[in-house]
Amino acid sequence: MRPLFILLLASVTSLVAQSYPATEAHPAATVQEKLGYPASARLLIIHADDFGMAHSVNRAITQALENGWVTSASILVPCPWLPEVATWTRSHSQSDLGIHLALNSEWTGFRWGPVSSKDKVPTLLDAQGYLPLLETQVAQQDKPGEVEIELRAQIDRARNLGIPLSHLDTHMGALLGTPDLIEVYRRLGREYRLPIPLKRASHTADITFTPSEGLVDEVVQLSPGVPPDQWLMAYENLLSPLGPGVYELIVHLAYDDDEMRGATSDHPDWGAAWRQHDFDTVRSLEFRQFLKDQRFVLVTWKELSKAIGTNPQ
Repeated sequence: MRPLFILLLASVTSLVAQSYPATEAHPAATVQEKLGYPASARLLIIHADDFGMAHSVNRAITQALENGWVTSASILVPCPWLPEVATWTRSHSQSDLGIHLALNSEWTGFRWGPVSSKDKVPTLLDAQGYLPLLETQVAQQDKPGEVEIELRAQIDRARNLGIPLSHLDTHMGALLGTPDLIEVYRRLGREYRLPIPLKRASHTADITFTPSEGLVDEVVQLSPGVPPDQWLMAYENLLSPLGPGVYELIVHLAYDDDEMRGATSDHPDWGAAWRQHDFDTVRSLEFRQFLKDQRFVLVTWKELSKAIGTNPQ
C-alpha cells in the first residue's frame, strides 16, 4: 500500500547475480509477443488494492471494475467487508481478482486479525491479538511456517466463497521482507497456479527465480507529497517515461466519506482523501485520454497468465 512495497520489490531484484538472456540466434518472445502484441507495446494493469477493506472501498472498486477504469483488484480477506465482495462476484465472475495477502493491519482505529485460528499462528499477532500495525514487524517476528498457514487460509476462504482468482500479491510488501517469506510467497503462487507480481529477474543470492515468474517490468504507484490539484500530472509523469514492457499501476480507491475518514483518521497517506483523489483520477476523461494518447494497452492478470500457461487450481 505504501512506497515501501516498491522499495522492497526493488531491493529483491537489486540482488540479481546473473540473468538468462536469450541467444541472438533464438531470441525469446517477450510477454507482449506471447500475448499477440508487438514487442514495442506497453501493457498496463491498473490495479486497485484493498478490495473488501470497507464498504466505501468496495463501492469505488466495483464501480471502477464495471466501467473499465481499473482492470484488476485484490482482496483483503481478513477484513469485514469480504462478504460484500463475494456477493458482487456472483454476477461479475469474469472480473480479474486476486488475494492481497495480508500479514499486517495498519490502521490504528480499524484493525483485523488472522483468518486462521490464533493458536496456530501466535507469531503473527501483536499484543492485542491483531495482525501487527507495521509491515516491517512481519519480517522481525513471523515464523514462515505460520505465515504459510495463514496465507493458505486466506486463499482458501476466498475460494470457498466462490470468488474466482487470477493472481496473488502482498499487502504493503510484507512478504518481501526476507528470503524465507519470499519463498513462501512463490510456493503459494506455484501450488495455486496463480501469478505473483515479481519484477523481471532471474536469480538472487538466495533464491532462483524461474523465467515465468517475471511477468512485469515495474510495479509503480504514487508516493506521498502530491498536491491534490496535481494528481493527474503526477500520474502522467509516472507513466510517460515507461518504455516497451509490462507494468502494474497500483491505485487505492474509496469515497472520502464518514466511514473512510473514521477508519483512516490519523493516517492521511493512503487515507480517505487520498483514495478519493485516486478514484477521481482513474475515472476522469483526462486520465483515460492520456492512456489512449500514450498507447498503453490495458490488460489483466488473467491475460498475463496466458503468457506462461497458468491455470488457477
